[in-house]
Amino acid sequence: MDFNVKKLASDAGVFFTRAVQFTGEKFGQVEKTELDAHFENLLSRADSTKNWTEKIFRQTEVLLQPNPIDHTGTRIEEFLYEKLDRTVPSRPNNGELLGHYMQDAAKDFGPGTPYGSTLIKVGDCERRLGGAQREFLQTSAISFLAPLRNFLEGDWKTISKERRLLENRRLDLDSSKARLKKAKLAESKAALWSEEVDKAAHELRVAQTEFDRQAEVTRLLLEGISSTHVNHLRCLHEFVEAQTAYYKQCYLHMQDLQKELGRFPNAFAGNPVLPMASGGSSPQGNATLPPDAASAVETDTLKIEEVQAPATGTRKAKVLYDYDAADTSELSLLADELITVYTVPGMDSDWLVGERGNQKGRVPVTYLELLS
Repeated sequence: MDFNVKKLASDAGVFFTRAVQFTGEKFGQVEKTELDAHFENLLSRADSTKNWTEKIFRQTEVLLQPNPIDHTGTRIEEFLYEKLDRTVPSRPNNGELLGHYMQDAAKDFGPGTPYGSTLIKVGDCERRLGGAQREFLQTSAISFLAPLRNFLEGDWKTISKERRLLENRRLDLDSSKARLKKAKLAESKAALWSEEVDKAAHELRVAQTEFDRQAEVTRLLLEGISSTHVNHLRCLHEFVEAQTAYYKQCYLHMQDLQKELGRFPNAFAGNPVLPMASGGSSPQGNATLPPDAASAVETDTLKIEEVQAPATGTRKAKVLYDYDAADTSELSLLADELITVYTVPGMDSDWLVGERGNQKGRVPVTYLELLS
């Protein structure tokens, strides 16, 4: 008990001495030991590294999980599992949930209906997109976020601790310098004995040694920031590679879905209603094609290059999406362009013949908006 009281009193005395020294420095009343320029540069570089690493880390978290408020319950659960040293149970992400909902809706509406069959295809794509996102998040968390977090929670805490200790050693050193100066001044006036000066000089030597030792420890840690930059550079490359692979995978999934949907009939863009041939007495739903156009149509293979536009029944259509022709019988399309379209007997109802200048080919109905 006596030891604890003495230690407490000693600590209080040291704290008071440091506070007096710090206050005097702020008011410019006492001298302060300045660190060399190289050391100051190391400190400035370390502070900059910490600040920007923290900002990049936080914003990357926002990028990977845009709505953290919506996942508060999930984060608490993950925290509890982490503290219990147990694996967090896997749960579907937003994309995977959307895919499940679409496919369940398709079962309810009927998978054989146009809407149901399309929901199945889109739902499957959304699930694959969700899986790609899950893989991207896991890779980014391990290869990029984890090293940044380790620096902020590990290396930087150690640096901060040693810097605080160095600052305390500096305050002690400057306090010892001030006491020695006062002792020498008092000795010259015969106000103190010479042993007081010797004591102050000894305390100064001890404080200088401790300060120099702590400065070296802190300097070595600060110089390690260069290795931190090299490590973070490697992690940044890995993050870019993961992001590139993720977006490439998403693009391929969407491209496959777009081609898949191009083979399905669009309930809102069926066969165009062509005007009745004028002068005819029989009720005819479609205009009669010229004989040369009809003869160009074969049951198995449609020779597009020989098909001629009908005299009546052609329509203008606006292209909704870009489309790359799969073969020479198809016409490539650019979004927002206008083309002329018409039907020919024997052609699949999902397709029309499109013309643009002297170019001609089959075009998918689902990529068009038929104009009146």
